[in-house]
Amino acid sequence: MTSEATPTLLDFRSDTITRPDEQMRVAMARAEVGDNVIDVDPTVRELERRAAETLGMDAALWTPSGTMANLIALSVHLGRGDRFLATRNAHVLTNELGSAAWLAGGMPDVLEHDAGPGRPTPRAVRVAAGTRGGPYYALRTTLLCLENTHNAAGGAITPPDEHALLVSTARDEGLLVHLDGARLWNAAAALGLPPAALTVGVDTVSACFSKGLGAPVGSVVAGSEEFVERARRMRQMLGGGVRQGGVLAAACLVALDRVGDLTRDHANARALADGLRDLGWDVSEPQTNIVLAAVPDVRLTLESLRSLGILTLPMAGKVRFVLHRDVSADDVAEALDRIKASGK
Repeated sequence: MTSEATPTLLDFRSDTITRPDEQMRVAMARAEVGDNVIDVDPTVRELERRAAETLGMDAALWTPSGTMANLIALSVHLGRGDRFLATRNAHVLTNELGSAAWLAGGMPDVLEHDAGPGRPTPRAVRVAAGTRGGPYYALRTTLLCLENTHNAAGGAITPPDEHALLVSTARDEGLLVHLDGARLWNAAAALGLPPAALTVGVDTVSACFSKGLGAPVGSVVAGSEEFVERARRMRQMLGGGVRQGGVLAAACLVALDRVGDLTRDHANARALADGLRDLGWDVSEPQTNIVLAAVPDVRLTLESLRSLGILTLPMAGKVRFVLHRDVSADDVAEALDRIKASGK
């Protein structure tokens, strides 16, 4: 008796699982390097220059991870015990192990998505900011954290006009603004805009090269020259002083040239969402590369999909499918065929 062949795994868990292709590996192997702690690594320097220009900021600092990039920004911006505002289920609140409070010393306060998925209204920011000039023992709110795209809201985009209103409101309330732009590239590609159009007015922005763009490691945090000078010291405190980092920065430079490729992932996300809806699933319309499906039992659905060779993860009480450069349109069609055949 023959056993059924194990189906090829279709991995929709995250756009961080991509592996560097041959072009990227060659760039890494040939990278000019130096000691990026003692002096400067020339490839890291070039990446930081290009990233700052692309993001519309004065300067940028390479970091090993997006979590470190966000933590550096919050650590520089917040005084111990300062309150900061962030949207519900923002990455800095739910996916960074409490480091904003534990290491940066900030007290988070949640803003609801009252303007749409992933987006607060200016009024919500104004109300949450409170009244300035209160007694010394009152909480002091000093920072607004935005996220574009918003991961837990299904890769939701904050368009430039709403971004401008939120930043303007923050300024009126005396708040600094940090933008978690881990997937800012996706927002820019979906809107057909340069990334710098989505960072206008912020004090700092982080962006990731290992989500969607295919680099194995690396993010940046960008802001003013003064901010980056302080951020470099904070990175060293956190253990992010990578020596011959040019090997990794070379992959990030290749990734920067691939922002336009993300539209393919967005098209695949729409195809997956349409197919799941045709099969009776409760799926929101994706704006970028993330598809969220509301199901009666998340754990059971994850296990059922795994039995079909389809890997997914939970997010915000739903099942999350993430499209990326290592998943093709044929893979999407195959996943839908397996789900349809199983009757699940």
